[in-house]
Amino acid sequence: MSLEFIGLIGPQESSESQAPRGPLVDLDFIKAFAQAQEYAGFDKALLAVNTSAPDAMILASYVAAVTERIGLLVAHRPGFQAPTFAARQFATLDQLSRGRASINVITGGDSGDLQRDGDFLDKDARYARTDEYLQVLHKTWTQTTPFDHHGEHYRVEDNLTLVKPVDKLPVYFSGASDAAVEVAARHADVYMMWGEPLEQVRERIAQVRKAAARYGRENHIRFSLSLRPILGATEDEAWARAERILADARQRIGIRQGSRREKNFGKSNVGSERLVQLASQRKVHDTRLWTEIAALGGGAGNSTSLVGTPEQVAEAALAYYQLGVSTFLFRGFDQLRDAVDYGQTLIPRIRALVAQQQNGRTTRSA
Repeated sequence: MSLEFIGLIGPQESSESQAPRGPLVDLDFIKAFAQAQEYAGFDKALLAVNTSAPDAMILASYVAAVTERIGLLVAHRPGFQAPTFAARQFATLDQLSRGRASINVITGGDSGDLQRDGDFLDKDARYARTDEYLQVLHKTWTQTTPFDHHGEHYRVEDNLTLVKPVDKLPVYFSGASDAAVEVAARHADVYMMWGEPLEQVRERIAQVRKAAARYGRENHIRFSLSLRPILGATEDEAWARAERILADARQRIGIRQGSRREKNFGKSNVGSERLVQLASQRKVHDTRLWTEIAALGGGAGNSTSLVGTPEQVAEAALAYYQLGVSTFLFRGFDQLRDAVDYGQTLIPRIRALVAQQQNGRTTRSA
Protein backbone atom coordinates (compact mmCIF):
# COMPACT_ATOMS: atom_id res chain seq x y z
CA MET A 1 0.00 0.00 0.00
CA SER A 2 1.81 3.09 -1.27
CA LEU A 3 2.03 6.29 0.75
CA GLU A 4 0.90 9.72 -0.41
CA PHE A 5 1.19 13.10 1.30
CA ILE A 6 -1.00 16.07 0.44
CA GLY A 7 -0.47 19.65 1.56
CA LEU A 8 -2.56 22.76 1.07
CA ILE A 9 -1.98 25.85 -1.05
CA GLY A 10 -4.09 28.89 -0.28
CA PRO A 11 -3.98 32.36 -1.82
CA GLN A 12 -2.81 34.08 1.36
CA GLU A 13 -0.91 33.16 4.52
CA SER A 14 -3.43 32.71 7.34
CA SER A 15 -5.00 30.11 9.62
CA GLU A 16 -7.33 29.83 12.59
CA SER A 17 -4.51 31.11 14.80
CA GLN A 18 -2.65 33.29 12.31
CA ALA A 19 -3.98 36.64 11.11
CA PRO A 20 -3.90 37.12 7.31
CA ARG A 21 -0.69 38.60 5.93
CA GLY A 22 -0.29 40.31 2.59
CA PRO A 23 -2.88 40.79 -0.18
CA LEU A 24 -5.79 38.41 -0.61
CA VAL A 25 -4.10 36.91 -3.66
CA ASP A 26 -0.46 36.97 -2.62
CA LEU A 27 1.59 35.79 -5.59
CA ASP A 28 4.87 35.72 -3.67
CA PHE A 29 3.37 33.61 -0.88
CA ILE A 30 1.62 31.21 -3.26
CA LYS A 31 4.84 30.62 -5.15
CA ALA A 32 6.96 30.21 -2.00
CA PHE A 33 4.40 27.98 -0.30
CA ALA A 34 3.95 25.75 -3.35
CA GLN A 35 7.68 25.38 -3.92
CA ALA A 36 8.33 24.76 -0.21
CA GLN A 37 5.86 21.86 -0.20
CA GLU A 38 7.29 20.47 -3.41
CA TYR A 39 10.78 20.59 -1.87
CA ALA A 40 9.44 19.13 1.40
CA GLY A 41 8.31 15.96 -0.33
CA PHE A 42 4.55 16.45 -0.57
CA ASP A 43 3.07 14.50 -3.49
CA LYS A 44 0.10 16.81 -4.00
CA ALA A 45 -1.38 20.02 -2.64
CA LEU A 46 -5.07 20.75 -2.17
CA LEU A 47 -6.53 23.99 -3.51
CA ALA A 48 -9.73 24.41 -1.53
CA VAL A 49 -13.10 25.87 -2.49
CA ASN A 50 -15.12 28.55 -0.69
CA THR A 51 -17.53 31.20 -1.92
CA SER A 52 -15.50 34.01 -0.35
CA ALA A 53 -12.12 32.80 -1.65
CA PRO A 54 -10.27 33.15 -4.98
CA ASP A 55 -11.03 30.49 -7.57
CA ALA A 56 -9.19 27.20 -7.00
CA MET A 57 -8.87 26.24 -10.67
CA ILE A 58 -7.21 29.52 -11.62
CA LEU A 59 -4.89 29.33 -8.61
CA ALA A 60 -3.96 25.79 -9.66
CA SER A 61 -2.97 27.04 -13.11
CA TYR A 62 -0.58 29.52 -11.50
CA VAL A 63 0.85 26.86 -9.17
CA ALA A 64 1.40 24.56 -12.15
CA ALA A 65 3.47 27.28 -13.80
CA VAL A 66 5.78 27.86 -10.79
CA THR A 67 6.33 24.19 -9.83
CA GLU A 68 7.58 21.09 -11.58
CA ARG A 69 6.44 17.97 -9.73
CA ILE A 70 3.80 18.56 -7.07
CA GLY A 71 0.30 17.34 -7.92
CA LEU A 72 -2.66 19.73 -8.05
CA LEU A 73 -5.72 18.49 -6.14
CA VAL A 74 -8.41 21.00 -7.08
CA ALA A 75 -11.54 21.11 -4.94
CA HIS A 76 -14.66 21.29 -7.08
CA ARG A 77 -18.36 21.63 -6.30
CA PRO A 78 -20.61 19.79 -8.76
CA GLY A 79 -23.67 21.66 -9.91
CA PHE A 80 -22.25 25.15 -10.30
CA GLN A 81 -21.28 24.65 -13.94
CA ALA A 82 -21.93 22.11 -16.67
CA PRO A 83 -20.00 18.86 -16.16
CA THR A 84 -18.75 18.90 -19.75
CA PHE A 85 -17.31 22.39 -19.20
CA ALA A 86 -15.64 21.33 -15.95
CA ALA A 87 -14.25 18.24 -17.68
CA ARG A 88 -12.56 20.44 -20.30
CA GLN A 89 -11.10 22.66 -17.57
CA PHE A 90 -9.60 19.75 -15.65
CA ALA A 91 -8.32 18.04 -18.78
CA THR A 92 -6.68 21.29 -19.91
CA LEU A 93 -5.06 21.79 -16.50
CA ASP A 94 -3.84 18.20 -16.61
CA GLN A 95 -2.26 18.77 -20.03
CA LEU A 96 -0.67 22.07 -19.00
CA SER A 97 0.78 20.50 -15.84
CA ARG A 98 1.90 17.31 -17.64
CA GLY A 99 -0.45 15.00 -15.79
CA ARG A 100 -0.45 16.55 -12.31
CA ALA A 101 -4.18 17.35 -11.94
CA SER A 102 -6.69 15.60 -9.66
CA ILE A 103 -10.23 16.53 -8.63
CA ASN A 104 -11.53 16.72 -5.05
CA VAL A 105 -15.30 16.45 -5.34
CA ILE A 106 -17.07 18.53 -2.67
CA THR A 107 -20.83 18.06 -2.66
CA GLY A 108 -21.64 19.24 0.86
CA GLY A 109 -19.84 21.64 3.13
CA ASP A 110 -21.43 24.53 4.94
CA SER A 111 -24.97 24.71 3.58
CA GLY A 112 -24.91 28.47 4.09
CA ASP A 113 -21.86 28.66 1.85
CA LEU A 114 -23.68 26.68 -0.85
CA GLN A 115 -26.63 29.05 -0.67
CA ARG A 116 -24.36 32.05 -1.18
CA ASP A 117 -23.72 30.64 -4.64
CA GLY A 118 -27.40 29.97 -5.20
CA ASP A 119 -27.56 26.23 -4.44
CA PHE A 120 -30.64 25.39 -2.35
CA LEU A 121 -30.96 21.65 -3.04
CA ASP A 122 -31.21 19.38 -0.03
CA LYS A 123 -28.45 16.88 0.75
CA ASP A 124 -29.94 13.82 -0.97
CA ALA A 125 -30.68 15.80 -4.14
CA ARG A 126 -27.16 17.24 -4.17
CA TYR A 127 -25.60 13.80 -3.98
CA ALA A 128 -27.92 12.45 -6.67
CA ARG A 129 -26.81 15.35 -8.85
CA THR A 130 -23.15 14.63 -8.03
CA ASP A 131 -23.58 10.99 -9.03
CA GLU A 132 -24.88 12.02 -12.44
CA TYR A 133 -22.31 14.82 -12.75
CA LEU A 134 -19.46 12.35 -12.28
CA GLN A 135 -20.96 10.02 -14.87
CA VAL A 136 -20.89 12.84 -17.42
CA LEU A 137 -17.37 13.89 -16.40
CA HIS A 138 -16.12 10.36 -16.97
CA LYS A 139 -17.79 10.14 -20.39
CA THR A 140 -16.36 13.50 -21.41
CA TRP A 141 -12.84 12.43 -20.42
CA THR A 142 -12.97 8.99 -22.03
CA GLN A 143 -15.34 8.94 -25.01
CA THR A 144 -13.65 9.09 -28.40
CA THR A 145 -16.91 9.35 -30.32
CA PRO A 146 -19.80 11.77 -29.71
CA PHE A 147 -22.09 10.78 -26.83
CA ASP A 148 -25.51 11.75 -25.51
CA HIS A 149 -26.65 11.81 -21.89
CA HIS A 150 -30.26 12.23 -20.80
CA GLY A 151 -30.57 12.29 -17.02
CA GLU A 152 -32.54 13.91 -14.26
CA HIS A 153 -30.11 16.81 -13.82
CA TYR A 154 -28.16 16.98 -17.09
CA ARG A 155 -28.92 16.59 -20.76
CA VAL A 156 -26.04 16.43 -23.23
CA GLU A 157 -26.20 15.73 -26.93
CA ASP A 158 -23.48 15.06 -29.48
CA ASN A 159 -20.60 15.87 -27.12
CA LEU A 160 -17.07 15.05 -28.16
CA THR A 161 -14.41 16.86 -26.14
CA LEU A 162 -11.03 16.62 -27.84
CA VAL A 163 -8.89 17.61 -24.86
CA LYS A 164 -8.43 14.61 -22.57
CA PRO A 165 -6.47 14.07 -19.36
CA VAL A 166 -2.92 12.82 -19.78
CA ASP A 167 -3.95 9.61 -18.02
CA LYS A 168 -6.86 8.67 -15.79
CA LEU A 169 -7.57 11.76 -13.71
CA PRO A 170 -7.89 10.68 -10.03
CA VAL A 171 -11.16 11.43 -8.22
CA TYR A 172 -10.83 12.28 -4.52
CA PHE A 173 -14.18 12.36 -2.75
CA SER A 174 -15.18 14.11 0.47
CA GLY A 175 -18.38 13.61 2.44
CA ALA A 176 -19.34 11.78 5.63
CA SER A 177 -23.06 11.13 5.18
CA ASP A 178 -24.57 7.84 4.01
CA ALA A 179 -25.46 9.51 0.70
CA ALA A 180 -21.84 10.61 0.29
CA VAL A 181 -20.52 7.11 0.99
CA GLU A 182 -22.79 5.65 -1.68
CA VAL A 183 -21.58 8.05 -4.38
CA ALA A 184 -17.96 7.60 -3.29
CA ALA A 185 -18.36 3.83 -3.54
CA ARG A 186 -19.26 4.19 -7.22
CA HIS A 187 -16.81 6.86 -8.32
CA ALA A 188 -13.97 7.64 -5.90
CA ASP A 189 -10.37 6.62 -6.31
CA VAL A 190 -9.63 8.08 -2.87
CA TYR A 191 -12.17 8.59 -0.06
CA MET A 192 -11.15 11.49 2.19
CA MET A 193 -11.83 11.62 5.94
CA TRP A 194 -11.21 14.23 8.62
CA GLY A 195 -9.07 13.22 11.58
CA GLU A 196 -11.07 11.03 13.95
CA PRO A 197 -10.04 8.40 16.53
CA LEU A 198 -8.72 5.08 15.32
CA GLU A 199 -11.88 3.12 16.02
CA GLN A 200 -14.10 5.55 14.10
CA VAL A 201 -11.69 5.53 11.15
CA ARG A 202 -11.68 1.72 11.19
CA GLU A 203 -15.48 1.71 11.08
CA ARG A 204 -15.63 4.28 8.27
CA ILE A 205 -13.18 2.35 6.11
CA ALA A 206 -15.22 -0.82 6.60
CA GLN A 207 -18.43 1.07 5.72
CA VAL A 208 -16.99 2.50 2.51
CA ARG A 209 -15.42 -0.80 1.43
CA LYS A 210 -18.71 -2.61 1.99
CA ALA A 211 -20.51 -0.05 -0.16
CA ALA A 212 -17.79 -0.22 -2.83
CA ALA A 213 -18.08 -4.02 -2.92
CA ARG A 214 -21.55 -3.65 -4.44
CA TYR A 215 -19.82 -2.16 -7.49
CA GLY A 216 -16.84 -4.53 -7.47
CA ARG A 217 -14.56 -1.74 -6.24
CA GLU A 218 -13.74 -2.75 -2.65
CA ASN A 219 -10.06 -3.25 -3.54
CA HIS A 220 -9.87 -0.20 -5.78
CA ILE A 221 -10.75 2.61 -3.42
CA ARG A 222 -8.02 4.15 -1.21
CA PHE A 223 -8.37 6.24 1.94
CA SER A 224 -7.08 9.63 2.99
CA LEU A 225 -6.99 11.26 6.44
CA SER A 226 -6.72 15.03 7.02
CA LEU A 227 -4.84 16.20 10.11
CA ARG A 228 -3.11 19.25 11.57
CA PRO A 229 0.16 17.99 13.12
CA ILE A 230 1.58 20.13 15.94
CA LEU A 231 5.22 19.22 16.51
CA GLY A 232 7.70 19.98 19.26
CA ALA A 233 11.22 18.92 20.19
CA THR A 234 9.63 17.31 23.28
CA GLU A 235 6.07 16.23 23.98
CA ASP A 236 5.68 18.98 26.58
CA GLU A 237 6.86 21.54 24.06
CA ALA A 238 4.36 20.29 21.48
CA TRP A 239 1.44 20.51 23.93
CA ALA A 240 2.56 23.99 25.02
CA ARG A 241 2.53 25.04 21.38
CA ALA A 242 -0.97 23.57 20.99
CA GLU A 243 -2.16 25.72 23.90
CA ARG A 244 -0.62 28.84 22.32
CA ILE A 245 -2.36 28.03 19.04
CA LEU A 246 -5.66 27.62 20.88
CA ALA A 247 -5.24 30.96 22.67
CA ASP A 248 -4.47 32.72 19.39
CA ALA A 249 -7.37 30.99 17.67
CA ARG A 250 -9.79 32.10 20.38
CA GLN A 251 -8.83 35.68 19.67
CA ARG A 252 -8.95 35.16 15.90
CA ILE A 253 -12.13 33.17 15.50
CA GLY A 254 -14.26 35.16 17.93
CA ILE A 255 -17.42 33.21 17.23
CA ARG A 256 -20.42 35.60 17.15
CA GLN A 257 -23.50 33.71 18.28
CA GLY A 258 -26.54 34.51 16.18
CA SER A 259 -24.53 35.88 13.26
CA ARG A 260 -25.89 34.95 9.85
CA ARG A 261 -22.64 33.23 8.91
CA GLU A 262 -22.62 31.16 12.10
CA LYS A 263 -26.24 30.03 11.89
CA ASN A 264 -25.08 26.47 11.08
CA PHE A 265 -22.26 26.46 13.63
CA GLY A 266 -21.36 22.83 14.29
CA LYS A 267 -24.29 21.55 12.21
CA SER A 268 -23.38 22.43 8.61
CA ASN A 269 -22.61 18.83 7.57
CA VAL A 270 -22.29 15.31 8.96
CA GLY A 271 -18.50 15.55 9.14
CA SER A 272 -18.65 18.72 11.24
CA GLU A 273 -21.25 17.18 13.52
CA ARG A 274 -19.01 14.16 14.06
CA LEU A 275 -16.02 16.35 14.99
CA VAL A 276 -18.08 18.46 17.38
CA GLN A 277 -19.40 15.30 19.03
CA LEU A 278 -15.85 13.95 19.44
CA ALA A 279 -14.69 17.25 20.94
CA SER A 280 -17.58 17.21 23.41
CA GLN A 281 -16.47 13.80 24.70
CA ARG A 282 -12.86 14.73 25.50
CA LYS A 283 -10.09 17.06 24.44
CA VAL A 284 -7.69 14.27 23.47
CA HIS A 285 -8.47 10.90 21.88
CA ASP A 286 -6.05 8.02 21.33
CA THR A 287 -3.27 9.72 23.34
CA ARG A 288 -2.57 12.62 20.95
CA LEU A 289 -5.58 13.37 18.69
CA TRP A 290 -6.40 16.89 19.89
CA THR A 291 -9.92 18.27 19.28
CA GLU A 292 -10.04 21.75 20.82
CA ILE A 293 -9.71 23.69 17.56
CA ALA A 294 -12.53 21.56 16.16
CA ALA A 295 -14.65 22.47 19.17
CA LEU A 296 -13.83 26.16 18.83
CA GLY A 297 -14.60 26.30 15.12
CA GLY A 298 -17.69 24.09 15.12
CA GLY A 299 -15.92 21.21 13.38
CA ALA A 300 -15.25 23.36 10.34
CA GLY A 301 -12.94 21.63 7.89
CA ASN A 302 -9.72 19.86 8.75
CA SER A 303 -9.40 20.88 12.40
CA THR A 304 -8.15 17.97 14.53
CA SER A 305 -4.46 17.63 15.34
CA LEU A 306 -1.86 15.03 16.21
CA VAL A 307 0.32 16.60 18.92
CA GLY A 308 3.78 15.39 19.94
CA THR A 309 7.34 14.98 18.81
CA PRO A 310 7.92 14.02 15.17
CA GLU A 311 8.60 10.45 16.32
CA GLN A 312 5.35 10.30 18.30
CA VAL A 313 3.23 11.80 15.53
CA ALA A 314 4.81 9.45 12.98
CA GLU A 315 3.89 6.48 15.21
CA ALA A 316 0.32 7.78 15.44
CA ALA A 317 0.16 8.12 11.65
CA LEU A 318 1.46 4.55 11.29
CA ALA A 319 -1.46 3.31 13.39
CA TYR A 320 -3.86 4.87 10.85
CA TYR A 321 -1.83 3.40 7.99
CA GLN A 322 -2.25 -0.05 9.53
CA LEU A 323 -6.03 0.47 9.34
CA GLY A 324 -5.85 1.19 5.61
CA VAL A 325 -5.11 4.92 5.36
CA SER A 326 -2.47 5.44 2.67
CA THR A 327 -2.88 9.19 2.02
CA PHE A 328 -2.33 11.88 4.64
CA LEU A 329 -3.36 15.49 4.16
CA PHE A 330 -1.21 17.58 6.50
CA ARG A 331 -1.45 21.32 6.99
CA GLY A 332 -0.22 23.44 9.83
CA PHE A 333 -1.38 26.45 11.78
CA ASP A 334 1.85 28.27 10.91
CA GLN A 335 1.55 27.36 7.26
CA LEU A 336 4.95 27.94 5.69
CA ARG A 337 7.02 27.02 8.75
CA ASP A 338 5.02 23.86 9.38
CA ALA A 339 5.19 22.69 5.76
CA VAL A 340 8.98 22.86 5.86
CA ASP A 341 9.06 21.19 9.27
CA TYR A 342 6.86 18.33 8.06
CA GLY A 343 9.22 17.76 5.15
CA GLN A 344 12.30 17.74 7.35
CA THR A 345 11.09 15.83 10.40
CA LEU A 346 7.71 14.12 9.90
CA ILE A 347 7.17 12.83 6.38
CA PRO A 348 10.54 11.02 6.21
CA ARG A 349 9.82 9.32 9.55
CA ILE A 350 6.42 8.09 8.41
CA ARG A 351 7.89 6.79 5.17
CA ALA A 352 10.63 4.99 7.11
CA LEU A 353 8.16 3.38 9.52
CA VAL A 354 5.98 2.17 6.67
CA ALA A 355 9.03 0.81 4.83
CA GLN A 356 10.13 -1.06 7.96
CA GLN A 357 6.68 -2.56 8.32
CA GLN A 358 6.57 -3.62 4.67
CA ASN A 359 10.07 -5.09 4.87
CA GLY A 360 9.07 -7.00 7.97
CA ARG A 361 6.12 -8.52 6.15
CA THR A 362 8.31 -9.42 3.19
CA THR A 363 10.86 -11.09 5.48
CA ARG A 364 8.19 -13.11 7.30
CA SER A 365 6.65 -14.30 4.06
CA ALA A 366 10.00 -15.30 2.51
